[in-house]
Amino acid sequence: MTRSADDPFVSAVKPLVDAMGAEMLPPDEAGPDDVVLSWEGVDVVAVRLPQLADSLDHILAALERKRGKPLAELDRKAKQEVVRILEARGAFSVRHGVETVASALGVSRFTVYNYLNREKDA
Repeated sequence: MTRSADDPFVSAVKPLVDAMGAEMLPPDEAGPDDVVLSWEGVDVVAVRLPQLADSLDHILAALERKRGKPLAELDRKAKQEVVRILEARGAFSVRHGVETVASALGVSRFTVYNYLNREKDA
């Protein structure tokens, strides 16, 4: 039995799936790396998690939406806060993470490293 998109369980998990940048699909289409969610013994929906690099882009877009303007338009203090948030979420463990963040913030890689080092010294 497959449940529809207006199912209460699917509706309940959708915000979390969206926040992760993941994709929901029918459980019978799940691949080996997908997570199948069950409710009351029934497979309800499969969740396809994004690749790490895609997650970083998704996180940057969410931060931009939350702040209401492009990250490059933020002041220095706000950019430092964004770097702090991204570090806590593991953004800099992704290959080219520093470069991706620097580009989104409109700063150099050196500046991002300075923001990171400032946090470690504090």
